[in-house]
Amino acid sequence: MLALALVASLWVVWTVRRSFPDYDGEVRLTGLNASVTVHRDGYGVPQIYASSSEDLFKAQGYVTAQDRFWEMDFRRHVTSGRLSELFGETTVETDKVVRTLGWRKIAERELALLEPETVRLLEAYADGVNAWLKHHPDTAGQSLEYSVLGLQRSGYRPERWTPADSVAWLKAMAWDLRSNMDEEIGRALAGTGLPRERVDQLYPEYDDKRLPVIVASDEKSGEKPASTTEQAPARALSGVLETIRAMPESMGNGASEIGSNSWVVSGSRTATGKPLLANDPHLAPQMPSVWYQAGLHCLTVTEECPYDVTGFTFAGLPGVVIGHNQRVAWGFTNLGPDVTDLYIERVDGGNAEYKGEKEPLQIRKETIEVAGGENVELTVRATRHGPIISDVLENPGKLVSGPTEAIAMRWTALDPGRTADAVFKMNRSTDWKSFREAASAFEVPSQNLVYADVDGNIGYQSPGRIPVRSKGDGTRPVPGWDGEHEWKGFLSFEELPSIQNPEKGYIVTANNAVVDSGYEHLLTKDWAYGYRADRIDELLEGDAEIDVAGMAKIQLDSRNGFAPTLVPHLQRVGSGLKGVELLKDWDFAQPTGSAAAAFYNAAWRHLLLRAFDDDLPEGARPDGGDRWFEVVRALLEAPDDPYWDDTATPQKEDRDTILESALRAAADELTDLLGDTPSEWRWGDLHTLTVTNQTFGTSGIGVVERLFNRGPLNLAGGQSIVNATGWDAQKGYAVDWVPSMRLVADLSDFDASRYINLTGASGHAFSDHYWDQTPLWAEGRTISWPFTPARVKKDSRHTLTLTP
Repeated sequence: MLALALVASLWVVWTVRRSFPDYDGEVRLTGLNASVTVHRDGYGVPQIYASSSEDLFKAQGYVTAQDRFWEMDFRRHVTSGRLSELFGETTVETDKVVRTLGWRKIAERELALLEPETVRLLEAYADGVNAWLKHHPDTAGQSLEYSVLGLQRSGYRPERWTPADSVAWLKAMAWDLRSNMDEEIGRALAGTGLPRERVDQLYPEYDDKRLPVIVASDEKSGEKPASTTEQAPARALSGVLETIRAMPESMGNGASEIGSNSWVVSGSRTATGKPLLANDPHLAPQMPSVWYQAGLHCLTVTEECPYDVTGFTFAGLPGVVIGHNQRVAWGFTNLGPDVTDLYIERVDGGNAEYKGEKEPLQIRKETIEVAGGENVELTVRATRHGPIISDVLENPGKLVSGPTEAIAMRWTALDPGRTADAVFKMNRSTDWKSFREAASAFEVPSQNLVYADVDGNIGYQSPGRIPVRSKGDGTRPVPGWDGEHEWKGFLSFEELPSIQNPEKGYIVTANNAVVDSGYEHLLTKDWAYGYRADRIDELLEGDAEIDVAGMAKIQLDSRNGFAPTLVPHLQRVGSGLKGVELLKDWDFAQPTGSAAAAFYNAAWRHLLLRAFDDDLPEGARPDGGDRWFEVVRALLEAPDDPYWDDTATPQKEDRDTILESALRAAADELTDLLGDTPSEWRWGDLHTLTVTNQTFGTSGIGVVERLFNRGPLNLAGGQSIVNATGWDAQKGYAVDWVPSMRLVADLSDFDASRYINLTGASGHAFSDHYWDQTPLWAEGRTISWPFTPARVKKDSRHTLTLTP
């Protein structure tokens, strides 16, 4: 028996380790024009040196496949609606949604729009991936996940990589950053049971006199369009909500914390006299991280080989998405413009009504192959506005006769675009002019771009394809049959907000309003409410000579911006109640060891549940983000507002009744969870993160989940805080949104820059680099970001040579 156990253990170790890549030595790579050198530092991050652009990106494809091919293969199955070929019937609903949206078909159409140079480099990247596949024909030698997959599905062999596989992932990121569609649905769902004026209370106007904007306007505002008065059918809205929730959690399900922080500081306000740039995108946590770090260096930078760039990209996408080259640095946050509209359609069989006439639906058939089961036939229907998404999951595979109402989605990401061009152009930009030219091609998802260069310039640019509507403001679903709510076109690039070298010496973007009410166009009415931006602005204003360490310190700031407003009310009604004494000397910061933060957040959660859940249907209930800060701010001045009354009880509650009830519930909950002594409660014990593998991490099989997941980690920060570790008040305190990476670029000395990834460079479970950055990330630490050849070589721990 002991011998059998030993053999089993050795087999497991061998199976795990056989897919680990070789980081040293020499590998023949067919098609190279000259040798390529790959240095890796102590964290396994590759820095690639080549003589030509084609060799450089071919090597990037090979090296990325070494670390992350399973992730790449999984992602292309996501974006093509083919997950069920891997995982069977458990993923059929996800495939139905993606097939309905048609991401893969759009990506294939995009290739024809891209510049020849972009296509050439996409093909070089694919050649590198396929060379790795040729060198590793046995799936068990590709990644541990394939061995686990083989236990339930034998005979699977991954296909060759194609340029469309790379481009399609941009659709997934656009979905993750899909702007205000969730608010649009929330308003409509709330409107099924509440009058319009009470719904509007839940979506306050952005107060640009009190809250920060990125680019102030000198223009006078024109008349802004009004919202529709049409109420969408509740059944169709519920179907849309189910459609959204069928997507993998790693791709986002509309949590309010989606976004990011970025800011850039002029040399006039830094210790070095040169700009500093910081960025930390907030995304759903996953294992491995959504980001892959790499340096891409032409041995000699020339017009033929113009790349000398390093930073973060996505596994499967060539180039660098966020980072810097030898002259400029850039960062992204989500602009969040309203680029999705939901149309209420009057459908009868194979037709939809439009301007009093019957217009044939666009219909196509899709076949979803299901591992271990029968194929699923799907009928995809679309109107002139886009795919019908309200009945995707109940789709019977054939048209239903008789009149009904359905909801179609118009979304900029469903039109072919040129964003892949923009990535390469940004990588080789050298100044503000060339960077803006690159940004003009960055169409979807629309982002806030911050910029800095070695000459001392800083800037901000809004790119993206943002619709101009003939009627309506995008806040609620609109009639699709009347022809009055169409998209007339898109804002030109020159109409989008931009600023260079502002007088105050810094630019902050944190998903707050880009423009004030004076801006003549409509970008959106659903911004983040500026709490993070206001805090960053406050900290920058107080540091006239900031350095890299100071920038990183701001990224970790955990002060709760709404607590100073709410705490006095909690103290007023809660005198003598258990836990309230913790708030007496609280500085409103939320480190892991704070007892006050634990109690405050529990009280905040129970306040929201008691005040709003009785009035609102699922899908419109509070998650606790900064929109709810503004809602409750107003209600605190209205003690008898109907929202304070709990409709489930016979008596009428007011503000103070609900506040006191929330305090008692918070104390009871924390006593159950953390013990009977309030001083021993800890925010980090509630606010935890398990970094979950996006495939087998939710298999439901404990031993498999333990192979791939890591954690739990106790985290600081919270909702709408600069250190934005989000959580959902409807679910508890577990972390569901995170700073997916952090970087600070130093334009005076790129080698002095710092960064950290959520996990590690490798996607191989049990590799030394699977999650070696995670404990550092959780503690708020960063690591060196070498750039110059001398520093890269000095930090190198492994060197691989790829030869023709």
